[in-house]
Amino acid sequence: MTSPPPLTSLAPVNGTIVPSGNEDASGSHHYPLRVYYDDTDAGGVVYHANYVAWFERARSDLLEVLGIDQSAALEDGSGLYTVAEVHVRYLAPARLGDTVIIVTTAQQVGKVRCTLHQTAWRGETKLAEGVVKVGFIGRDGRPRRQPEAWQQAFATFSPVHPITPASAPEGHE
Repeated sequence: MTSPPPLTSLAPVNGTIVPSGNEDASGSHHYPLRVYYDDTDAGGVVYHANYVAWFERARSDLLEVLGIDQSAALEDGSGLYTVAEVHVRYLAPARLGDTVIIVTTAQQVGKVRCTLHQTAWRGETKLAEGVVKVGFIGRDGRPRRQPEAWQQAFATFSPVHPITPASAPEGHE
């Protein structure tokens, strides 16, 4: 009997960074997911709070794609991101069986705080959009500068200009 593969090989990075095609604008991170039964209410419509959870999952995947190791930062006491604000606008329902893409773009990246714009798409339909502000804190809960390597990783992704239609999936506005 052979042993199972290591757990890390079972949990691949799912999202990708897509360049904007415009050198003055940032790229975006695209995170695909499928709507399962447990995401929905009795009518097969996605429960509103799940969009916030999906946005969180997409942000975590973005960090992994950027090479930011949150687990190591927790273990060595460097700090962690915490959500300071979330604003979500619901536009159309996602339903059981849908494929949804969460698109994340950076609106602002500072030494301590980041503001991210996230949109849930089903094909050409914008389902929900949100703005999430996160801050980097130490174990004591106080604001702290992000590690320099993390700031540099975000610099490869963050915009020169505010969010533009170029940050939406191809064909979306």
